[in-house]
This record gives sequence, C-alpha cells and structure tokens, in this order.
Amino acid sequence: MNLYSEIPNTLTYLRIILAPILAILMIMEKTLFLSTLVFILFILASITDWLDGYLARKMKKISDIGRMLDPIADKLLIISCLFSLSLTQKMNLFFHIPILAIVCREIFISGLREFMGQKKVILHVSNLAKWKTTLQMITIGVF
Repeated sequence: MNLYSEIPNTLTYLRIILAPILAILMIMEKTLFLSTLVFILFILASITDWLDGYLARKMKKISDIGRMLDPIADKLLIISCLFSLSLTQKMNLFFHIPILAIVCREIFISGLREFMGQKKVILHVSNLAKWKTTLQMITIGVF
C-alpha cells in the first residue's frame, strides 16, 4: 500500500486527533487569534468528513476500518465541540436541550449499530444522516 491509498483513512485519523485539540482550544481564554485558529481548524476538520468519503469512493479504497472510524470521528468532533461550547457560552436551556438530544441520539445510534453488527446486519449511512452531520457542523461553526 502506498501513501496515496491511505489518504482517506489518514483524513479520518486527523479528525479524531483534532476533536480533543479543538475542544481544549475552545475552552481556553478567547483571543482573536485563538478564535480564528479554532474556526479554521474546525472548518478543516469538517471538510475532511466529506473529503475522506469522497476520496475513498473515487480511489476505490473503501475499507472496514474507514467505514467504522468515520462515524466515530464525526461523533467525537461534534460532541467535543458541543461540550466545549456548553462550558464557555452563557447559553440558556434552549441551547443545552438540543446538545443533550444530539448526544443521546449519537449514543443510541452507536449502540444500535453495535447491536445490529453482532447480528451481521449492516446499517448503511443514509443521505439524511449525512445532511444531519453537515447541518450540525455548520451550526457549530456559526457558534
């Protein structure tokens, strides 16, 4: 295997690594430089969500590890950023209830996928789920 063929999984690994880094940076004292850096890193991490899947399909490098890690990377990025936002923003209950709903849904879906995997049933990611993740990333970027 050459480096070119590992690009999709490398992008997923990058998103996994960036999730806690972004969360920590978001909690730190705000400066214009730090806020700009966090925003740029978040946008780059979000783009890798689309790019890794696109490249894997285009290069015909779809792998079991990539199929498993991609949704985990998404969940780590989204949940860690939502958690950090909830710590740093003076938001009301109407901000925290959606965060709780998102976290509960993500845990439920992960558990369902694990259960169905044990039954040898593969749950494919729907276009609606892809749009949901995109909307979550856009919303987090706005905040």
